[in-house]
Amino acid sequence: MQRFAQVILFAMVVLAGVPEPAEAAADAGRPNVLLILADDLGYGDLSSFGAADLKTPNIDALVAAGVRFDRFYANSPVCSPTRAALLTGRYPDLVGVPGVIRTHPEDSWGALSPQAVLLPQVLKGAGYRTALVGKWHLGLGASSLPNRRGFDRFHGFLGDMMDDYHNHRRHGINYMRQDDREIDPAGHATDLFSQWAIDFLNECKGMDHPFFLELAYNAPHTPVQPPQEWFAKVRQRAPGLDPKRARLVALIEHLDHGIGQVLAALHANGQAERTLILFTSDNGGQLDAGAHCGPFRGGKQDMYEGGIRVPLCAVWPGRIAPGTRSDRVAVTMDLFPTICEAAGARFEHPIDGVSLLSTFLGHKGPGGPPVERDLIFVRREGGMKYHGQDYYAVRRGEWKLVQNSPFEPFQLFHLGQDPREEHDRSAGERAVVLALSDVLRRHVQRAGTVPWQPPERAGADHGLKPAAANHEPAPR
Repeated sequence: MQRFAQVILFAMVVLAGVPEPAEAAADAGRPNVLLILADDLGYGDLSSFGAADLKTPNIDALVAAGVRFDRFYANSPVCSPTRAALLTGRYPDLVGVPGVIRTHPEDSWGALSPQAVLLPQVLKGAGYRTALVGKWHLGLGASSLPNRRGFDRFHGFLGDMMDDYHNHRRHGINYMRQDDREIDPAGHATDLFSQWAIDFLNECKGMDHPFFLELAYNAPHTPVQPPQEWFAKVRQRAPGLDPKRARLVALIEHLDHGIGQVLAALHANGQAERTLILFTSDNGGQLDAGAHCGPFRGGKQDMYEGGIRVPLCAVWPGRIAPGTRSDRVAVTMDLFPTICEAAGARFEHPIDGVSLLSTFLGHKGPGGPPVERDLIFVRREGGMKYHGQDYYAVRRGEWKLVQNSPFEPFQLFHLGQDPREEHDRSAGERAVVLALSDVLRRHVQRAGTVPWQPPERAGADHGLKPAAANHEPAPR
């Protein structure tokens, strides 16, 4: 309760003295930026987003203290592509990451382009100290490590997932690092990442220049391993809850507790008042792990709404009005230009995302209205279900063209009239199908020019080898 009270106090600070939107940009100094990224958190797995069987008071306090987006999307229904989009502002297949990057080359479906410019590189040019705490998942080779891609500090995990939250191994390999040094810390991964984030905030206390901290948790990704005391609390509170669901609830509540500790440190250090905080997830929740994805169809790995619709909230004391909501359609790659605009960090290279800052600040005048655009979602995957093929979704306004497997026909849904995507209208709306198909073909041609395998594999023997599915029976 003490931590919760500290976060409520933080929210009260935010509620005080919010200037009019027109004034906000003029008197805004360069903020610190704290970007909190959950892993496989479903749209419906926060109490502030409708969950009745779990309690997330710290994340809920963030949602109440700023602007909540109701129609925010991950760039992909799986991890690596969305993270690539987040850090580059590009569609993920345009920077070489159409699918998940994994340990075994035969089952790895992306390689972050060496030419891609990452958000921390741009922010460093504007005088920011940059850090990544937690999960990287954008490459395992020396040239792909976070410290080589713009982060001054890296304290976390390189791989795609942990086989155990306590020993932090993947396929028996230790991917835990402090910068480029292998480490083997004891403790639950969520607790470690929360503490390492606090350590970084404490190091930055009193510094003149701002910081950018990406705090990327593994939770609540499988395996669903909450600390036993957190699982016991949920079981005691809700003895009738399905044990599988109860474990996921406990893992999410433990995550919320860690976020509360980080926010409390931010407040205690006097950093909260000048920090832009963003919270979101990399994709939808995993249904067979007990996740809830709100009222939507599907979950992680699906191109239906449940796989790509994710929570987003943004808090910036004195700049973003608390308790506000937006129905603007936006996507993860938009956070790159948003953060850069807030930070006054300039870049000259082309990106695909658009800044959401005007919406954050509540502007209604010139530059404020949402940009109408087509949005494309992509995933490439191996195994017997996908065979190394891509599948896609395209959204234009309320229309959404969906292919949920490389080997099924495209379906067309009108999300305004059919948010659960239950009524395929492709037969009666051929003009819409053709228009969105043309958008997709042009995108596929662009992406086809971008290599997505590591350079060291370019001359590899492409003879038959054991299938990577022998290593990983199901994509994660």
